[in-house]
Order: sequence, then structure tokens, then C-alpha cells
Amino acid sequence: MVAARNTAYAEESAEVEVLYANLGKLDLLTKKIQSSLARLETSGNVVKAAIGPIYSNTQSLQITNSNIDKVNEAVERLRKPLDAKGREEGIIRAGPESAGLSQYLDAMKRVERALKDLNATNLRSNQKAISEFNSLLGTGNTKLQDLLRKELDPHTHAIEPLHYVTKDLPFPSIPEETIAELEPICAVINSSAARASQRGEVESPAVMIYAELRGPYIASSLQTLAMASLNTVKRKPSDGPYKEGTNGIGIYSKSLEDFVSTEYDILTQIFKGGQQGLALQATCRSALAEYSKTIRELNQYIRANLMTDCFLAFEIIDIVTSMSYRIEAKTGELKSMFVEALRPVRDTAKTSLSELLGETKRKTASITTLPADGAPVPLVDEVMNSLVTLTGYSGPLASILTSLGDGNWRSTSSTSANAPLDVSPDSSALLSHFILDMIETLANGLEARGRAFHRSKATLGVFLSNVFCVIDRSIRHSPALSRYLGTPESIARIDAFRKRATATYLEAWRETSHFLLDVQYTSRTSSGSTRPASRGPVDSTQIVKSLSSKDKDAIKDKFKSFNATFDELIARHKSLYMEREVRGVLAREVQAIIEPLYARFWDRYHEIDKGRGKYAKYDKGSLAAQLAALA
Repeated sequence: MVAARNTAYAEESAEVEVLYANLGKLDLLTKKIQSSLARLETSGNVVKAAIGPIYSNTQSLQITNSNIDKVNEAVERLRKPLDAKGREEGIIRAGPESAGLSQYLDAMKRVERALKDLNATNLRSNQKAISEFNSLLGTGNTKLQDLLRKELDPHTHAIEPLHYVTKDLPFPSIPEETIAELEPICAVINSSAARASQRGEVESPAVMIYAELRGPYIASSLQTLAMASLNTVKRKPSDGPYKEGTNGIGIYSKSLEDFVSTEYDILTQIFKGGQQGLALQATCRSALAEYSKTIRELNQYIRANLMTDCFLAFEIIDIVTSMSYRIEAKTGELKSMFVEALRPVRDTAKTSLSELLGETKRKTASITTLPADGAPVPLVDEVMNSLVTLTGYSGPLASILTSLGDGNWRSTSSTSANAPLDVSPDSSALLSHFILDMIETLANGLEARGRAFHRSKATLGVFLSNVFCVIDRSIRHSPALSRYLGTPESIARIDAFRKRATATYLEAWRETSHFLLDVQYTSRTSSGSTRPASRGPVDSTQIVKSLSSKDKDAIKDKFKSFNATFDELIARHKSLYMEREVRGVLAREVQAIIEPLYARFWDRYHEIDKGRGKYAKYDKGSLAAQLAALA
């Protein structure tokens, strides 16, 4: 066992000895490597110290070379604009007609780019060159402006717009090939003008030239229509209220709209962006100024003849407002100009409503005499015709009445301005209320004049009935008036006047009917007696016999008084002027009152004169015939 242990130990000891031997060799190798690294580091430092200055000099040389290249490029760029002057000057000074438009425009663009490059250098030494380029650009711009005028000149001769409007023809435009040439010309003119001025934004010379030539063309073409609008407004007073479409403002406005539309189609092809709107405004400015002047002059005439010509104000509002919306929808321009042009007429239209009421009051109050036969006065037809005409302008009236508020047309402009407005007004209801106010103003005014002039109630009643008849007939014959006055409230307000007129006429007949009334007494017994039956046959002989002499005389006087007043009223009725409807209505009303009363009275007392007709002049049949003849 001891021997085995010693053997194992001997083997392990041998392995350890081998490991120690290998470790010693490794230490020796490490020392050799460290020595080699130290020598390598020393050699590297020597090489670095030798090569460093050479590398630094090489980098400096590379930077210098790059800078030289950049300087050469800058010099080349500076030389190019200066070289351009010599190349382009001959073309530009020769003019577009000599060089050709396309080549000329290209030369202008190159000069403009060269000027841009020179300005970018910001070198003082280039100022002379910049000045020369600006001068050259100005010369070229002037020649292009002359060319633009020459191209536009054939299209600036006035035309007769009425020929195109009446035949529904499109207004003359500029030919497409001309527009194709004008677009680049105007673009270069505007661009070079902005560059030469050294500012970003300048007023476009091309726009100014276009407006300078095309503006007078439009204005002069419309001149005859402006004069026609003023001439057609003058009418005779006997012609009655203004009739829609009889003034030339409609054709004038249509022609102006067609000119604006045609011009906008041209301008959108020639100019770009915001210049289109500026060009349209500048081109149409003189024509719109003349249009505004014409409307102001029409407004003066309207104010002087408000009762008959306020309707022209409503028509102008309708025409101009609709036109301004259409033009704005197409061009986005000019609406403010139309609104300003319309302002005086709109103000007149707003005040015209209260003026119509006031004028109606003044005219009724100024009537000094009325027809003796109770005939209506012409003022009734005049006012009703005005109202019928008024309903044809419901569009412009809607906005005017809404802005005034319900009933504020009865006030002056200063008071109505502070009056509260309905937050959700019904324009149809407002117009209905205004028409009713006009009718009531007319009817009440004539009623006051009638009571002051006609002493006879019969004549006064006929006069008022005739007035109502004319009013009612106008309403029935006008679908528009019937529509606005068809509500129960409107019917009740108008019918109140008819009832007053009929009642006034019947007052004269009621005085006559009083003679047909008598008093009956019933005797009373101790046992009490009953009132005689009111129905059944009446024995006139017995009744007359039962009368005392005094009662008989009273009955005779009643017959006589009735006969006299009845004959007088019959004669008066036949002598008075009555509208056909009035005569029939009043005859039926009189018959309804007189005939039953007379029949009762005659049944009771006709035996008073024994059939001689001395007192009972009319029997029931003859009286009914007299009454029937009234219709």
C-alpha cells in the first residue's frame, strides 16, 4: 500500500515540474514581446514627428485650391451679367417688331435675370452696371407698353350694346390669338417694371394701360343707354303710376353686366392672381361712375314725383341688387361699388312708404269740392293703381319693410330708426299691413272730406259706397292684392268702411221709415185681456173705425209725410251716380227696411182714404215696384 502511494505522488510531482517549466518559458516570451512593443512605439513616434508637418501643409494647399476655384466661379458669374448687356442690348433697342416678339421677350427675361444677379452681389463696383441694366430694362418695358397699346387699340372702338342685348348675342371680345400674345407681354411688363423699381410691389403698368384703353370703350358704348334711361323717366302726369320695364335702366344694367362679364373673361386670361380683380375694377371704374351718376339723377326725379314714380326706385333696387350678386358670384368683385351706387335710391325707397301715406293724406285733405252726385274722385283709382303696381315689387319691398319694422312706415325716418324691429318678420304680412294702412288712410280721409262737403246723408252714403266699391273692385281684379288682403283681419278692416258707408246712406231712409211706425195699446179688463195676435189677416176697415178723429188725422199725416220723403228719396236715389254694384246693394238694403214696414202699415190703415189714393198713395205692389226700380 505504501509503495502504491509513492508511485502516484511521483507522477503528480512530475506533472508539476512540467508546468513550472512551461510557465518559465511564457515569462521569457512576454518580456520579448514587451521589448518589441517598446521599440515599435519609439519608431512610430519618430515617423510621426517626421510626417506631421508634411500632412499639415497638404491640407492647407487643398483649402487654398478650393478657395481659388470658388473665386473663379464668382468671377465667372460676375462676368456673365456684364456679358449679357452686350448680347441683349441690340435686340431690346431694335424693338419687338424687328427682333420678333418671342426673341424680344426672352431677351427681356435674360436682362431681368442678369440684373437680379448683379443686385445679389451687392458690390459697389457693379452700381454703374446695375444702372445701365435698369435703363435697358426701362427701354424694353417702354417698347412693350407701346406694343400693348398697339395690340389693344383695334378693340377699343365703341359698340352699340342694344344690338347685342335685343338679339341675345354675346358681346364682342378680344380674339384668342391676340389674348395669347397679350398674356406674356403683360407678364414681362409687370415683372420688369417691378424689377426696375427695386421694389417687390408696384402698380401694374400693364393693368393701367389696359384700363386706360378698355375703360373708355365700355363707358362710351354705354353712353346712349344712360341717356335713354334719363329720357324715358319723363312722363306725363296723366300716364299714371310708373309701369315696370318702361324705363331704360333695365337694358342699361343688362348691358353693363354683359360688358363686365365679357371683360372678366378676357382679364382672367391675360393677368394672374390678384391683378385680375385690380384690372377689372380699374377697367370698369369710369363706366360704374357714369352708372352711379345716372341712378342719382333718376333718384332726383323719383323724389320729385314720389306718388307715381316710387315704383321705379323699387325696380332699380331689384335690378341692381340681383345684378351685383351675379357679378360678385362670377368675379368676386364690384359688389361694394354697386351697393354705393344704389344707396340714394334705397334711402328714397325707404322714405317713400311714409311719404306715400303722407301724400295720400295731403291729397285727400286738399280736395275742395266733391261731385254733387256722389261719384268717387279720381284719387281712389290713383291710389289703388299705385297699390296694384306696388305688389309687383315684393322682392325689394321685403328687405325695405323688414328693415323698417311693422308699422314704422307711419313714422318719420328719425323716429323709426329707433323703433324696435321684429326679430322674425314676415315680409308678406308687413306688405299686407302697409297696403291696409294705405287703404284706410285713403278711405278715412275721403270720409272726412265727404262729411264736410255733402250735407245730405243719402249723397254722403252713396259717395262713401262708391269709394268702397272702387277699392273692392281693385282688390278683386288684382290677384296680388287679393292674396295680400285675403286674411280675415284684412277683410274685417276693409269691410268696416263698407258698413259705415251703407249705414250712412240708410240713415236717410230710416228717417222716412219712422213715419210707418205707430203705437198700439191694448185695453185691460178686470179679468185681464191678452195682446191681439200679431199674425193672421188684418181688417183695415175695423182698425180705422176704431180710431179716434185725432188718431185718424195722425195716420193721414204719416201717410202724407211718408209719401213726400219717399218720393224725394226715390228721386234723389235715381239722380245720384252709383257704381253698378253699389246701386244693387243699396236698393236691396232699402227694400229690406221699407217694404215690410210699409206693407204692415198699409195693411192696417189703407182704408183711411177709402181707396181714393189721397193719403195712401202707394199700395203694396206699386211701392214694391218703386223699390225694385232702384236697382
